[in-house]
Amino acid sequence: MDKIALITDTTSDLRSDLIEKYSINVLPFRIIYSDREYLDNVDITPQDVYDNMKTEVPTSSLPSMKDMEELFLKLEEEGYTHAIAITLSTGLSGIYNAMKLTSDNHPSIITHVCDSQSIALGEGLIVTECGKLIQEGKSFEEVVKAIPSIKKRIHLYFLVGTLEYLKKGGRIGKVAGTIAELLNIKPIISLDEDGKYCTVEKVRGRKQSLNKLIELTNKILDEKKCRVYMLHGDAMDETKQVMEKIGKHPNAISTEFVGYISPVSGVHSGPGLVGMVCIEEP
Repeated sequence: MDKIALITDTTSDLRSDLIEKYSINVLPFRIIYSDREYLDNVDITPQDVYDNMKTEVPTSSLPSMKDMEELFLKLEEEGYTHAIAITLSTGLSGIYNAMKLTSDNHPSIITHVCDSQSIALGEGLIVTECGKLIQEGKSFEEVVKAIPSIKKRIHLYFLVGTLEYLKKGGRIGKVAGTIAELLNIKPIISLDEDGKYCTVEKVRGRKQSLNKLIELTNKILDEKKCRVYMLHGDAMDETKQVMEKIGKHPNAISTEFVGYISPVSGVHSGPGLVGMVCIEEP
């Protein structure tokens, strides 16, 4: 009988009740200031990050190799035979490669490391869907085989207050930068097939960009019944307003306000993020 562990990182934005329900092991990224270091979502909150931005914009780093190593040792002690690790997109981070290296050092656990090609709850929903399959008694091979179809059901769009922080972090990918800022262009951003940021739509002004986010989500809902999740980075009121409008669509089976994105995601996106993640019903 397979005993399958689920592993992810803090950028997956999973609530504590879901982490407990599916026994998910969550590795924290690190947030680094000039004189101190924090574990993402463990000893620093998203609001701390936004408040501190007035004086210093921190950098970030992968979960430590020590934390990864200790996790696999713990899983071995607990008798796990298999593990499925779902990581932040390789287009944004090196965590996938670090996880592969660590899992290769523990051949007693058969591990599948999955590049989510996504971020935030786009990553997190892959984890929870795998958790459901494990609880249904599916084998390791069956769960791994299901991941590509789970990915195809997930859609993610977001907009930011300013592109300044994405530019600073070098993670702007195919999103236009300086010229867009000068023209007050507010792009709707998603991730491409390489898991890098890309512009879906270019809209002038904040209000129009919020309306475009609703429009793009409604286009998905016109075709499929979906569960919709809204996240924010220091933009709670706007995010709730967008959610309320999306929730009126008859194919929105549920709309859930998840709250803040993880602190480490906030480091790179800055204040003003409004994000939508939805998953098509199978």
